[in-house]
Amino acid sequence: MIIKHFTDNDLYKFSVMMAIQKLYPWSYVKYEFINRGNTEFPKGFDKRLREEVNQMAKLKMTKAEKTFITKRCYFFDPAFIDFLEGYQYDPSEVSISQKDGVLNVSVEGYWYRTVLWEVPLMGLISELYFQMLGVEPKDIETKATDKAKRMSELKADYSEFGTRRRFSFDVQDKVVAKLKEHSGDFFKGTSNVYLAMKHNTTPIGTLPHEWFMYHGALFGYRSANTKALEAWVDVFQGSLGIALTDTYTTDSFFSSFSLKEAKLFDGVRCDSGDPLAFADKTICFYEENRIDPIAKTIVFSDSLDLNEVKRIKQYVNNRIHDTYGIGTFFTNDVGAKPLNIVIKLTDVKSNIKAEYHKAVKISDDLGKNTGDKKEIEICKLTLGLE
Repeated sequence: MIIKHFTDNDLYKFSVMMAIQKLYPWSYVKYEFINRGNTEFPKGFDKRLREEVNQMAKLKMTKAEKTFITKRCYFFDPAFIDFLEGYQYDPSEVSISQKDGVLNVSVEGYWYRTVLWEVPLMGLISELYFQMLGVEPKDIETKATDKAKRMSELKADYSEFGTRRRFSFDVQDKVVAKLKEHSGDFFKGTSNVYLAMKHNTTPIGTLPHEWFMYHGALFGYRSANTKALEAWVDVFQGSLGIALTDTYTTDSFFSSFSLKEAKLFDGVRCDSGDPLAFADKTICFYEENRIDPIAKTIVFSDSLDLNEVKRIKQYVNNRIHDTYGIGTFFTNDVGAKPLNIVIKLTDVKSNIKAEYHKAVKISDDLGKNTGDKKEIEICKLTLGLE
C-alpha cells in the first residue's frame, strides 16, 4: 500500500474542500489525467494502480492527525475537521484504463468529495511507475542537504511543494527532514500535511487553479477572478491569502484585481510565464494602487531549481518579499527522469441534474493550457487574448 496516511496530501486540497462544502455542496465535476510528457506506462500498470486506489478506502484520519490539524490549521472550522475524521475515499469515483502504454484516469462525483483525489493519485502514478521499472533512488539525503545549505546561503525563504510528482513517499520524507535540518529559518514548511505533522513544521498552501476554473465555467470568464477571490474571502475571512494569478493569464487577473482584494490578500503566486516580468508587473500594480510592495509577497513556484531561485532573487532585490515553492527539484531528483503529469478539472455543473460546462485553464505558458480546445478559444475571445 503506497498511500498509508490520510493526510498524505497537500494542504490546498483540504482548504478548497472546505470552501466547496461551504458554498457549493451540490456541485458535480469531472477530472482528467493529462500525460504531458507522453510517458508510456508498463503493461499491467492500470491493474496495479486500481489495486492501490482500492486500498485508499481504508484510510482514516487518526487522532494525532486531527490534533495537528486543529492546532496548526487554525483556519479550518470544527465542523469541517469533524467531517474529515469521518471521510472515506470512494474508489468507484475513479476510472482507470490502459491501452498499450497509454494510461487513462478520470474522476467523477460530487466536488466536495472528489477534490481530494488529485494529489494522491498523482503521487501513486509516479511512485508506482518507478517501482514497476525497478528504478532505485540515488543520493537522496546528500542532494537534499546540499540544496538546503545553498538555499540558506541565498537567504531565500522557501517551502517544499513536491507531493504530486515525487519519486516516492520515502524520498519526500527524507528530503523534508534534511531541508528542515540544514536551512534553519529559511525553510518555511511543506505542502504535505502528514509530513508537516511528522517533522513539526508548517503546512503550506492556499487555493488552486480549479477554484478559478469552476467559477469561470459557471459564472463567466470576465468575472471568474473576482468571483473566485470574493468567494474565498467569504469562507476564510483573510486567511490563506496568497492569490493565484494565471488561470486566465496574469494580465487578465490584474485587470480585475480590486483595491479591496489587493489590500486583503497577502500576495500573489507566480506559477507560469516569465518570473522577472511577473515581479515587475506585480510591484507596479501595488505601487499604482498606493500599496507598499514590501508589505506583500510573491510566491514563485514554476519549475524552480537553485539557479532559477538565485536569478529571481537577485532581480527582485528586496523590492517585494519573495518566497519560493519548490517541488520536483526536491522530491524527484534521484537519477531518473520525473514524470510530466497533471490531473485537471475538465467539467463542472452546479448540481447532479444540470448540464456539464467545460472548465479550462489559460496559462501564461502556452504549453500549460488545459481543457477543451473549442472552449479555450471561447475563453480567449471573451477575454481578448491572442
